[in-house]
Amino acid sequence: MNFKIIGITGGSGSGKTYLSNTLLNKFGEENINIIQMDSYYNDLKYLPMSEREKSNFDQPKAFDFNLLLTQLNIFNQKGSIKIPVYDYKTHTRKNKTNKLISKPVLIIEGIFAVYNDQIRELMDLVVFIDIKNNIRKKRRIERDMIQRKRTKESIIYQYENIVEPMQKKYIFPMKNKSDLILKENSEKSNEFNILTDYISKIINKNEKD
Repeated sequence: MNFKIIGITGGSGSGKTYLSNTLLNKFGEENINIIQMDSYYNDLKYLPMSEREKSNFDQPKAFDFNLLLTQLNIFNQKGSIKIPVYDYKTHTRKNKTNKLISKPVLIIEGIFAVYNDQIRELMDLVVFIDIKNNIRKKRRIERDMIQRKRTKESIIYQYENIVEPMQKKYIFPMKNKSDLILKENSEKSNEFNILTDYISKIINKNEKD
């Protein structure tokens, strides 16, 4: 790859997007691209809305890994790709896309960001954010009530009956496949500083080349 790929994963509410944006702000948009794994949810426009809403979005089958893998290879060859834009309300892909131009670092973040073996093999560093369940659950409730206008009861039901079991089955085993495990997103954390040092070296090398 002409750029370094960092995968960031962890359970729902662990702070994957927060960490990615922290790194983007620290190193600048000229150095870092971010791909959110949510962009690669399968397009469910072929199903009636009632069926779409019954879908389990916390399992591997919900994602189009083949599309991401194809696009990563195109990105490496051509230096640009068009990322799908996903609509959470309709569970479909919008007609518009977001264009990415190659930069020294590509962050892929999401619950299933490092799940696929072929995609994970392309990654130069795999990061797992290991945050306690009660903290993640609280964050998920707050986020979904504000951003997705859902009731607290429906969020808790979904979290305890779908999200949590799926995480135990698919996401937490990724901890054993990770190169770096973060217990907190802060400069007080040794692992956080290892991550930022790693990115600094990539950017410095790119500037010299």
